[in-house]
Amino acid sequence: MTAAGLFEPGSLAALAAERVREARRNGALQSIATELHCIDDGGIRFLVRVLASLKQKQREAQAQADSNARGQDRANPFLPHDPRLFVADLTPTHFCLLNKFNVVDSHLLLVTRAFEDQGRLLTPADLDAMAVVLAEIDGLGFFNGGTAAGASQPHKHLQLVPLPLAGEGHGPALPIEPLLAPVLAAADLGEPATVPGLPFRHALLALGGLAAADAAVRADARPAMPYNLLLTRRWMLIVPRSREQVGGIGVNALGYAGSLFVHDEAQMATVARTGPLRLITEAAVAGAPTATVPPGGSRRGRIGWT
Repeated sequence: MTAAGLFEPGSLAALAAERVREARRNGALQSIATELHCIDDGGIRFLVRVLASLKQKQREAQAQADSNARGQDRANPFLPHDPRLFVADLTPTHFCLLNKFNVVDSHLLLVTRAFEDQGRLLTPADLDAMAVVLAEIDGLGFFNGGTAAGASQPHKHLQLVPLPLAGEGHGPALPIEPLLAPVLAAADLGEPATVPGLPFRHALLALGGLAAADAAVRADARPAMPYNLLLTRRWMLIVPRSREQVGGIGVNALGYAGSLFVHDEAQMATVARTGPLRLITEAAVAGAPTATVPPGGSRRGRIGWT
């Protein structure tokens, strides 16, 4: 650790891996077993995982429901957090935990030290914390901005999963990237662009270093609608949302990376029948996917949709 109490640069991946091993031994980490399926749709090889061991999560959900029925406040798993899941202090405003119910190894949560509402827009401090983690781990950062965007906790937290998303032999590191690549190759840094193959409202930005993402947020505002944000070392994608579920299947930010999670084979059949691209489209906002700059914004920066 440094004198400031933060981790040594270059050590975060090793710290996370060691914490995963310890948390498995002591029972703090309750990984969810899945069976992976691939569905090609609209130029994307979607990864669809069928969850196979939800019993513990269901028990905790039932315990929470019982607590709510008794009129008790909902517990905040981040205040206080389980010390067995703690990975590192990232910045003065954020720390890093393991995701207790993980599907992907070293799935990290970037949590604000003081309570902030998950429904608020991301701030430069949030993006600073993500920049710290992405500098250490080549991964996909993401944010579920509100319950309709797939957020399950009201305490603000970003998330990161390492790449490749499904390991070797399952296509690109991120299923969505083949659609993004030609747009990114022609895009100006920091300028909102759209992807022809995505039939819903969205905005894509090529980043010249993660600091460029700071201009795309406003620290003092609540978004006009729920949204998902996906962020890598190279690009950022923002998708406004209309609803959390389609056909009983929840969609969060990972859906727009090309990764879906279903509870059973019946839901898997629904995804196959509906088509995963149509499913995530129905969870987004319909209309021409035209990225604009709001009145008073510069061409480089804030993003809106028309």
